[in-house]
Amino acid sequence: MRLFFAMVLSILVAGALPAYASESSAEGALRWETLPDLPDSLGMAGPFVGVHNDALIVAGGANFPTAEGEDRWQVPKVWHDDAWVLTGDDHGGYRWHRGFRLPRPIGYGAVASTRFGVVCLGGEDGRQAYDEAFLLTWDPATEQLETHPLPPLPRPMAFGAAAAIGDVVYVAGGQAGLSLDTARADFWRLDLAGLEGLGEVQWEPLPPLPGPARAFHVVAAQHNGFEDSIYLIGGRRAADDEAAAMDVVPLADVYEFCPARFDPAAYDPDTETYRGTGLRAEPWRRRADLPQPVMAGTAVAVGQSHLYVLSGDAGALWTRTGELQDDHPGFELLSWAYHTITNTWMPGQPTPANQVTTPAVRWGDRFVVATGETRPRHRTPAVWSIRAVPSTATFGPVNFTVLVVYLLGMVGVGAFFALRTRSTDDFFRGGQRVPWWVAGMSIFATMLSSITYMAIPAKAFAQDWVYLGGNFMILAMAPVAVFVALPFFRSIDATSAYEYLDKRFNFGMRLFGSGSFTLFHVCRMGIVMSLAALALAAVTPITPAQCVLLIGLLSVVYCTLGGVEAVVWTDTLQTFVLLGGAVLCLAMIFAGADGTLADMFATAREGGKFRMANFHWDPTTAHLALWVVVIGGFGQNFASYTSDQAVVQRYTTTSDEKRAARAIWTNGLMCIPGSILFFALGAGLYVFYQANPEKLDPTFNTDQILPLFISHELPVGIAGLVVAGIFAAAQSTVSTSMNSTATTVVTDFLRPFGVLRSERAYLWAARALTLVLGVGGTLLGLWFVNPAIRSLWDQFIAVIGLFMGVLGGLFCLGMLTTRANGLGAAVGTICGVTAMLLVSQYTAVQAYLYAAVGIGVCFATGYAASLLAPAPGSRVDGLTVYTLGRRGE
Repeated sequence: MRLFFAMVLSILVAGALPAYASESSAEGALRWETLPDLPDSLGMAGPFVGVHNDALIVAGGANFPTAEGEDRWQVPKVWHDDAWVLTGDDHGGYRWHRGFRLPRPIGYGAVASTRFGVVCLGGEDGRQAYDEAFLLTWDPATEQLETHPLPPLPRPMAFGAAAAIGDVVYVAGGQAGLSLDTARADFWRLDLAGLEGLGEVQWEPLPPLPGPARAFHVVAAQHNGFEDSIYLIGGRRAADDEAAAMDVVPLADVYEFCPARFDPAAYDPDTETYRGTGLRAEPWRRRADLPQPVMAGTAVAVGQSHLYVLSGDAGALWTRTGELQDDHPGFELLSWAYHTITNTWMPGQPTPANQVTTPAVRWGDRFVVATGETRPRHRTPAVWSIRAVPSTATFGPVNFTVLVVYLLGMVGVGAFFALRTRSTDDFFRGGQRVPWWVAGMSIFATMLSSITYMAIPAKAFAQDWVYLGGNFMILAMAPVAVFVALPFFRSIDATSAYEYLDKRFNFGMRLFGSGSFTLFHVCRMGIVMSLAALALAAVTPITPAQCVLLIGLLSVVYCTLGGVEAVVWTDTLQTFVLLGGAVLCLAMIFAGADGTLADMFATAREGGKFRMANFHWDPTTAHLALWVVVIGGFGQNFASYTSDQAVVQRYTTTSDEKRAARAIWTNGLMCIPGSILFFALGAGLYVFYQANPEKLDPTFNTDQILPLFISHELPVGIAGLVVAGIFAAAQSTVSTSMNSTATTVVTDFLRPFGVLRSERAYLWAARALTLVLGVGGTLLGLWFVNPAIRSLWDQFIAVIGLFMGVLGGLFCLGMLTTRANGLGAAVGTICGVTAMLLVSQYTAVQAYLYAAVGIGVCFATGYAASLLAPAPGSRVDGLTVYTLGRRGE
């Protein structure tokens, strides 16, 4: 059977090799493809373009219709009220739907696509600018385009721009009239959630645009590493000097608006300050200027942190338009890519068309640029589909050899320890013969999973070192684990942590705790495997599904064979691979970055990468306050080190309590340099990619930044070793979950009911359960694969808090009080679970606090409810910190 699994896995890895052995392609190339032309053969400038219900909508605009022999430079501009809808079918075909009309001929308004429809704002018709706002919706069942009114803009606006973040539409700048000298710096937003009856839909004034009032600019929404933000790019303003060579000034400046840094309730639009404080509202910040001006351009958000400027006019031939007329070569602008985290611009690839005065919109997994202006008075009906193509790099046979040898080695470890496993005590506790330092490294590897291996560097790359304080809470928790939790579990000789809940409260609480833990870890297996697979698939030829199968099946094999002893020894080996890979990456970053080590530190410091604390009282912002980090970090670690079977199980694998305490201290001390290493790795990646922005792949998620570096920058062989480290981190977490869940099911559900009659039968049941639970977690991993997840770390923290907070509260209630009883435990559990659901679903409280909230609510309500029932009396002897010495007297 072991040979069969090894052969299957080897074939799975080697089978993908030929397809991947190819030369590297350019990072983040864009593939342009044509779609059916707009039905109007002339095309339009200034149309409303958006997507709703998987249909592309093009409406309004203006052009210069000419009869045969007429000079287009002598005919007037004509505005249109025509609207068209492009739909696709399952066979790759497309069809334009015609015959729809807008309320009036109009063009050059702002537009944004939302789930409610295409929001159309303002515009002009050659006579005046308008304040009208309306929603275009497409009904695929009736094939009808409908218009729905929205609240009018606070003032007329044309040649402005808009973008949406979720249900909120932001509109910026534009002209109040037909001339550029009427340009304004207005900035408003409209929350469309009210369309569902959740509130009133009305325009809200925001702090005005920084810099000069402008029109013909670009507005786009993208994530900046902390939160979704609005980016204002370029445009043009009226010249200050009437004698200037040009009557307009093309702009290249860039600004970022972060909604999370703005308090609308306290904002006074008349004074542009926060009421009662006199403090100026400053949610805007200046970013790196575009290398050349851009007017009337298009921009799209690509991936999680890139903006692409696809078209625009730099103004080079502005003064020669009348002279050149039809000999005008077309608007000249290179495409540019901007990375919001490193704040860098890089040249994009040449584009087949430079269509201006039209927006670019997302349509499924691609972007569309429909119609527009190619040179003065010349429109085009062309419609382009644009896709971002991921870069590729050769993984190579050497890297594959390293990876396969490592993976098969893990199976060999399981086979070795299978020979020593003769009882459930061997399978669940390693016969209590595991060295203390191995147990300590196993705890370290379990807590520092593949998620943290990839997500901590990604978090430090995108944000800062604020989360480091939460990791340091592991060391603060170590004395609690050694002097409070450990004595309980050793004194009752527990195989399952939830045996304590039976002795302290009742059997029902034991079943609840064990069942909750089992469900949590089966889900956790799926999450860990799926998220790790997304990153691994980016750097190997293996698909995400194959990565999940590799991690899951390998872990199933050596866990089923060798039990916890195989798990802790493979954890130890994987710790060395994990840390060694991180050190190698950091060394390669230092070797590949420009400048001295001091220069690198200065760059990271200027980028805010070494910020370690934020001082405020807001529990909802992504910029975590110090108190949130301390309380949240301690809560997570308290829950893990007191109520998580995956950790508690290590307490019982050593020969005595003293050695178990050494294991806990070993883990605590290792977490300090380990955490610093991974946060330093993130800061190093920031420095490297700020110096080399062209090496960033915009199709990659931010959490894939370390795998991106591995695949493109590390030498052959070393890349295979580091990828093996990522597999190692995933396997250490998954294998621990498999063994610990099998332990709880056998110990808490089978043994108490006498389901089996012999020790050998329970051993085989444990192996069978390891197999079944491991396969279940693997299947969930295949289902959970989701490349849209923005931060692995945030998801991981949320899962820990939601599941483990209440369990931590139960153990806290039992260990720290003598008055708590079974009724209080039940009430505390119900209240804790309810509180967690309410906080997670109906508040914006950061997930980092979930565990602390669960512990606090469960403890407080549980203790209060315990006062309504008789005290447990002598039942608590040896089961609380106050009665530990009385057990057995």
